[in-house]
Formats: sequence, structure tokens, C-alpha cells
Amino acid sequence: MKKNLFLLFALLFCGHAVATAQEGNECIRISTDETDLIYKTAPNGRLYQTYLGKRLLHDADLKHLSTASKPGSDGSAGLQGFEAYVTAGGGDFFEPALSITHSDGNMSTVLKYVSSEVKPLDGNATETVIRMKDEQYPLEVTLHYVAYSDENIIKTWTEIKHTEKLPVYLNQYASSVVYFERPRYFLNEYSGDWAKEMQLGSQELLPGKKLLETKLGTRAAMYMYPFFELGLGEPVAEGQGEVVLGTIAWTGNYRFTFEVDKVKNLRLMAGINPYASRYELQPGETFVTPEFIFSRSDRGSGAASRGFQAWAKRYQLKDGEGDRLTLLNNWENTSFSFDEKILSALMKDAAHLGVDMFLLDDGWFGNKYPRNNDKAGLGDWQAMKTKLPHGVPFLVKEAKAAGVKFGIWIEPEMVNPKSSLAEEHPEWIIKLPNRETQYYRNQLVLDLTNPEVQDFVFGVVDGLLTENPDLAYFKWDCNSPITNPYSPYLGEKQDRLYVDYVRGLYNVLERIKAKYPDIPMMLCSGGGARCDYGALRYFTEFWASDNTDPIERLYIQWGFSKFFPMKAICAHVTSWNRRTSIKFRVDVAMMCKMGFDIGLKEMTEDELTFCKQAVATYKELKPTILDGEFYRLVSPYEGNHTAVMSVGEREAVLYTYNIHPRFAEVLYPIRLQGLDADKFYRVEEINLMPGKTSAFKENGQVYSGDYLMTAGLRLFTTEDLSSHLFRLCVVE
Repeated sequence: MKKNLFLLFALLFCGHAVATAQEGNECIRISTDETDLIYKTAPNGRLYQTYLGKRLLHDADLKHLSTASKPGSDGSAGLQGFEAYVTAGGGDFFEPALSITHSDGNMSTVLKYVSSEVKPLDGNATETVIRMKDEQYPLEVTLHYVAYSDENIIKTWTEIKHTEKLPVYLNQYASSVVYFERPRYFLNEYSGDWAKEMQLGSQELLPGKKLLETKLGTRAAMYMYPFFELGLGEPVAEGQGEVVLGTIAWTGNYRFTFEVDKVKNLRLMAGINPYASRYELQPGETFVTPEFIFSRSDRGSGAASRGFQAWAKRYQLKDGEGDRLTLLNNWENTSFSFDEKILSALMKDAAHLGVDMFLLDDGWFGNKYPRNNDKAGLGDWQAMKTKLPHGVPFLVKEAKAAGVKFGIWIEPEMVNPKSSLAEEHPEWIIKLPNRETQYYRNQLVLDLTNPEVQDFVFGVVDGLLTENPDLAYFKWDCNSPITNPYSPYLGEKQDRLYVDYVRGLYNVLERIKAKYPDIPMMLCSGGGARCDYGALRYFTEFWASDNTDPIERLYIQWGFSKFFPMKAICAHVTSWNRRTSIKFRVDVAMMCKMGFDIGLKEMTEDELTFCKQAVATYKELKPTILDGEFYRLVSPYEGNHTAVMSVGEREAVLYTYNIHPRFAEVLYPIRLQGLDADKFYRVEEINLMPGKTSAFKENGQVYSGDYLMTAGLRLFTTEDLSSHLFRLCVVE
């Protein structure tokens, strides 16, 4: 509360009190503990960004910030500075944040500052609201900024409203635009495909535009991920340098635009991709953009990502501060081939392993068109009588009798052409009426712009939970992008499809959350093709990749950890890459929200004993693993080894992996992070195979936090595909 009062006084000092545009020189300061984003009005009545960088220590210095013209920032007419929400036709020749066609055909918009206000929110958060309008048209634009002081996160979005007599058309409608003045810019982006998620790419941004975008509609992150790292002045580094991490909370088509002008100023815009989405805005209707969320740090991407993780757990992720269930999934073990007897036996295996839950995957539904492969049944959410004659209630009871919870897989946004749903409601399917139908994974997408379809999708979850109140978990999949973009419901207004689809999805998820607020759900999309904070308001976790090869997972989990807390990233132990030991696979999964998708009968007695002990250890250490601060110590991209750690209040867990060591290579010490320099820690190797003892001389030794972070420990080895976990406990 003291920080909120401090912010209020600072903002008032900056001239943040409600004021009219004619007064000029109004100052609006949006601050976290580490960052200032400052706007001022100019004599022309327009609002400009005057500063974005390290937080200024002295309020008296704010008067020196000027809206004087920035060289090359506008390219025209001597306009001043970096306009807060730059518009098309307003005198700026670079990419606009807002482009409108008014009802009279005029494509120009000029926004003048009207007023602003600030208000404290729960926690150490403060919301700033800035109102602007066009003096020639009844058009209002409101900018929202929420600054999370402790987490060093700023969240921003925009509202657009008009009262013209006829509709206007939004051609571009970014969530936010921010500017940087640095000599050089370096971008880290993440791209991928099925089983190749989170492929890191790095480049320097040169004059011109760089776009990160998707046009897939549903499975939005399949090719390009909705987040980035930006190095200001130098390439992105983990522990040093000025960086910006950014993402957008939208489960559909997005676009990030990075535009470097002729004198190397950078304009960064984030928002919905306007591709095929020229939006007709009715008089009195308010268009609300998704949230753009970013963190700026002078201490590298590690500090920025820990801010993201803390913010997500506290404010955005569903049940972000709650527990997570360990589980045994049947997919890798059975695929579509199972019955009640097989599933009952697997539930007993889950209990024997010690996990919390058994998760039934795809293939449990469909009668006229049985779901025995991925070519039929999708959309018919009734238990298959030939496999499950006693239905889902029998499975829930069997799981309870075995001593575990029961979860189930669904893909309610999708439909197979071979299904009763497709036969009964062809008008519910997104499909072009006059062209050859294109399929992805033998399926199509249901039209969630249609309220009747929203009711149906909600009913899939509601029906299962009504019939089975003890159902404990949903895995919600989404395996197809929109392949035939035409909505029978929208008719002539097809430009609304990509936007209204996501709105329809959120409407369904809001209804589920309102009626079943405590049900955990995994966000899945054929792997990690959905991983955004718009959807994660409704999901407790997401499936990072169908690729569970532990070597590949080291890279995938390294990338996702930049933006998401470890409790949000699902990692399962499977049979992928049998060249690796069961210990290596478990040790990789154990850094995240751990589960198993493997047949226990294929394990040796020692392997099963190890897995049972690892589950018990994981449950004991979950508060540290899932809620501790996460540090990336040694990158897999920089050598043959990698190391990470999670740090709690009185203990830490250190993970070390030797991937493919070179012959006679030099093994450097690992310098730990996040410890208390003045406390002492006992180092103990954990997760040892039965009959094995630690070979490290450091095992059992006590070191100060200062020594561990400064001198470090030599815990890498030359053993191929090996891993070691260490528990560090505070010694009084």
C-alpha cells in the first residue's frame, strides 16, 4: 500500500491529475520498481512518449523530458516526438497503430489528449487510463496501462469507440506502440512446427520492418510463437544488458511489428493481426484490444523472465499460486487401443507409481463413427459402447477405487466429417461453400462465432462434469488451424471471423470458469501451438510439445521458461529416445509440472523403484520446483552441457545435464544464482538409481551461498547423456 501511495504522489507531481489538452505539457508517468514509461502532451494537444528506460530516481528531473522532435521519428511536417498511439493520416509516414476508415470515407485520424487518471489495484499494481479523441469525428480512444511494481511488468491495451451515424472500419488496431532510441537492436524469436517447438532464432534489426505473426486462426503458435526477447544496444544475454521481453494475451492471429527508421529509432507494435480482419465497428460499440505485456530489465533476460513468472503466478495463470497434479497418461502406452479392463489396470499402475491422477487420452468416444483413429468420431462426445460399455462414470469410480483421481481428454472446438455432429449440423462448421474442402488431421473447426456452437462446446465440459462430479481434470486439445475460412453464421461479415472466433472461445471458457472455478485444465494444441496468456487465464498449465525426447525437451523447456512459470509447463516421462536412461528422462521432466506417459511393465524393477522414489521426492520438493525462482545457469545452445535451478526460501534444486560431452573437454564450474550469500547450504545429490551412491566429492559438503555463486561447483561430467540433481538445504 505504501508503494501505491508513493506512485500516486509521484504521478501527481508529474502533472497526472485530470487535465484538458489545452493546458499542454501534461506528464503521465507509468512506473515499476525498475522501469519508467513517461508521456507528455505537446502544444499541439497530442500525446507523445518522452522516455522508456530505467526508472528515474528524482521526480525533479521529469521536467527535463521534452516532446521536442526526435530525428527521423515521423518523417514529416516537423511533428513532435513519438506519438503515444500513432494514427494513419495524422502526418506520420511509418507503420500506424490505428488505421480507420470513417463513415464518410476519410481515412485520417488525429488524436488529441483529453484526460488521464491513475488508480491503485490489488497488490502493488497501478492502472493508468489515458483518454484521447479526434476533434473532427466522434471517435474516442482510451489507453490502459497496468504497472506491476514488484514484478517489473507493464500490461497495456486500447479501447476504441465512436458515435458516428454509420459504422467505421478498423483497418489496423494495435494494442500498444512503444519506442526505443538505441544504437542497435537484437531480436530473439521462437518458431517451430509439430515436435519442433521453440526453435530459437536471433538477428540484428536493421532499417525496415520485421514482422512476427500468425494467420492460422486457432492453432496460432504452430509456426511462430507469440513472444520475443529484444536486446537494446547489444545481443540478448541471460545475466546482463538491457532487454525487453514481450508477449500478447490473444489465442488467435497476432502480429508484432518491429520497425527501425532511417536514424535507427525502433517502433514496436503488438496486437491482433489485421490480416483478413477489417473490423466493422458499429456506433456505440467499443472494440477492446488484447493485452500487450512486457518487461524491461537492465539485468538481462533472466531477471525479466523471473518477473514474468512471478507476475503470471500471482495475476494471470489460472490457480497460479495453487498446487499441480502429477499424473499417468495412457496415450504413449495404448494409443487408441484400450478398453475398460486395460484402463482399470493402468489406474492401478498410476496408484503404484504414486502419482495423483490417471488421465485418459483420445479415443474414448463415438458410436455411429467410433473414434478408433483420428479420421472419425470427433464431435460425438458420448462414451464408445464397444470400449466403455459402462461409460465414463465407471472409469471415475475405478480410479477412485484405485486411489487416484480421473482426468479426460477432449477436443471440443473440432469435428471430423465422419461424425454424427457433422451430419446433423453442417452449418456449425467453418467451411467454404464453393471450394474444395481442405483438411488438417482429417478434421475441421467448429464455428465459435455462432452462439449455438458456443453452447455446444460449453455443453461438452458441462455434460461430463454434471454426469461425473468427481472428474478432476481436462486436457483440452486443438489439433487444426482454420483451413477453410468461411463462417456460415457471419454470412457477409466474414472479416469478423478471426476476431469473433477467439471471442467465442473466451466466452465458452468464461462460462466454464464461472461454473467450475476449481477444475484444472491443460491447454494443448498438438503440442505447444497454444501457449498464450489470453488462454492461460482459464488453464492451469499447457502441453509444451508432443516431442518428449529429453534432449529436445531441454531446449524446448529452456525457451518456454523465458516467459512461463515452471508449474505451467507440462513435461512427461515417455519412451521417446530409448538411448537415454529412465533417470535422464525423469530428471528432465522433473524441472516442470511432471507426469508420466509410459508403460510401467516395460521398466525393469530398478527403473520402477527409481520412478516411484522420484515421484515421492518431486512431491516433497514441489513448493521449491514449481514456486521457487527459476534460474537458467548454463545454456544448451552454448555447449554440450546445461544447468538450471529453482530457488525457494530455505532450499534449492539444481539440475545438471551432460548431453554429448567432448573427449577430454574442460569441465568448468557451475556458478549458482539466487542464493543468500550469507547463508550456508548443504549439497546433497538426489534422484539416484537404486544401489547407487553419489560420486561427487561435493556431496554432503556445506558451502556458503557466496561461495556457490562466486566460485561455483564442478558438477558436470564427461558421461554421455547423464544427469544429476542436487538439493541444497539451508544449514543453521
